[in-house]
Amino acid sequence: MAKREEKGTAIPWLGEAGEQGEALEGLFIAGDGEGGGAGAVIAPPHPLYGGSMESPVVSELAWACTKAGLASLRFNWRGVGGSTGAPSGELAVGAEDFAAALLQLGRTVPGPLVAAGYSFGAAVAVRAAADQPRVRRLVLVAPPPSMLDADQLREGEREILLLAGEHDTIAPPAALEALARSLPLARFALLREADHFFSGAGLAQLTSEVAGWLGGAP
Repeated sequence: MAKREEKGTAIPWLGEAGEQGEALEGLFIAGDGEGGGAGAVIAPPHPLYGGSMESPVVSELAWACTKAGLASLRFNWRGVGGSTGAPSGELAVGAEDFAAALLQLGRTVPGPLVAAGYSFGAAVAVRAAADQPRVRRLVLVAPPPSMLDADQLREGEREILLLAGEHDTIAPPAALEALARSLPLARFALLREADHFFSGAGLAQLTSEVAGWLGGAP
């Protein structure tokens, strides 16, 4: 990913989350100024199933932010990679980790924030952003519909981009498209030939869809 990060400097990040002050490992990439000082926090997939900030989808989301001129901060859940603590599959615990990253990014960039995530990370992004007025946009890649709260998605009049693979059985595209249609500020993008794990397909289209959407006026 080195060539893809040449518009910004990749800086390791170490922050604290939760009541126990667990140390979280992350990677920050500065924006180029063209994104209006905006930045995005990007959450990886489920920590109990190998989800980390090294996920190709998470890396592609960071690259899409770079292409759109936004700063990005991706991180590892507690207990994953260099993050301390024990991994958890609880949405509430994930939301604490995400909130810590949002706090750090909010101190670093002056503009509006984007909450983004992949699969479990997308559901956590919705939960963590619910009481964060600076978060003006959500980028949700393949969130399992059962993990999403439609009421939270409607809070704050945020713009939402929902994306799913054509052959995704964990986050069925028909269900997510129907959800997007029920939300006033949501857009759905179908990623052709991709499944939930984006094995060999859909990543280029993912980057194009997200970068183009982020590049529009917030």
